[in-house]
Amino acid sequence: MINRFVLNEISYFGPGAREVLPQEIKRLGLKKAFVTTDKDLLKFGVADKVLKVLDTASIPYDIFSEIKPNPTVSNVKAGVTAFATSGADFILAIGGGSSIDTTKAIGIISNNPEFTDVVSLEGVAPTKKKSVPIIALPTTAGTAAEVTINYVITDEKNHKKMVCVDPNDIPAIAIVDAELMYTLPKNLTASTGLDALTHAIEGLITKGAWEMSDMFEIKAIEMINRYLATAVFEPTNAEARNGMAVAQYIAGMAFSNVGLGVVHGMAHPMGAIFDIPHGVANALLLPVVMEFNAPAALDKYVDIAKAMNVYTYNMSKEAAAKAAVEAVKALSVKVGIPQHLSELGIKEEDLPRLAASAIADVCTPGNPRKVTEEIILELYKKVF
Repeated sequence: MINRFVLNEISYFGPGAREVLPQEIKRLGLKKAFVTTDKDLLKFGVADKVLKVLDTASIPYDIFSEIKPNPTVSNVKAGVTAFATSGADFILAIGGGSSIDTTKAIGIISNNPEFTDVVSLEGVAPTKKKSVPIIALPTTAGTAAEVTINYVITDEKNHKKMVCVDPNDIPAIAIVDAELMYTLPKNLTASTGLDALTHAIEGLITKGAWEMSDMFEIKAIEMINRYLATAVFEPTNAEARNGMAVAQYIAGMAFSNVGLGVVHGMAHPMGAIFDIPHGVANALLLPVVMEFNAPAALDKYVDIAKAMNVYTYNMSKEAAAKAAVEAVKALSVKVGIPQHLSELGIKEEDLPRLAASAIADVCTPGNPRKVTEEIILELYKKVF
């Protein structure tokens, strides 16, 4: 069997890492940035921390901020048009998964105009050229979009989240600067952190997992368990913020290359249909899906229990699996994640529609245990 592992050419880590921007832009021979970010990051001064580095180095840029939390086809099309008229030769993405995912689609379409309709990018699109060069600076510790070959765009016309997988979209450079995360609100710190934990756990037990990916995912689980609560309740704790920033990147390195499972399959329609934040949807669903999947991955649940620091000597595999699920749920409750779909405005009559979308999601086939639409419906009901 042949396994593939795709990563960025260069990544930088640590508080203040954004200061390397001018030297990297010069090294790549780039001249003008097309900055993609969202209005809140501009409003609250987070993007300014990066823009000041460009200003000091006299690097010109245009700003595009028409990006939604669950980015849409329309956002991407507007971005493609704006990039074409900007005269920029690279894209600087500042933000969470929404900004970086939008950037990936803009970069791919700009160099592969045959995919201008955006929806043709769904799945594994046969693009021929690499994206416009992307330098990605994440402001959340969750999606790891700066290191993955995946991006998610909402097809608003069909109320569907499109998962796009393309090695040509990976950013040329990732700059993981925890200082950009210090002002992230508690609820976003919690939900994005549990998104990263979902990536790590699903990436560990997915059908495509292997020794190299396992190594990264187990370390990510251990670090998230150690740092997430502190990052939520002590937002300027440099060790915790940097720990989470690195942990989510590590999780992304692996899941990007091996796939995910039905937690993501179920979370995607919640975002597409009800605009529920992706991290919240994942966090709410993760424990109940873990419980369902345990019989198919008991050995790895022992690894999860150890990484979550709840494994005890001579514990049976079944007991370790139960402890792992309980530890994940306890962390979710501790950091304030809603525990019921009804708290998010979803009604019981909506569940069959969600289940029908989830069974068709591109992430669902990676689940270690076989699921049907009926099983997914029952899983939704357990957290209703």
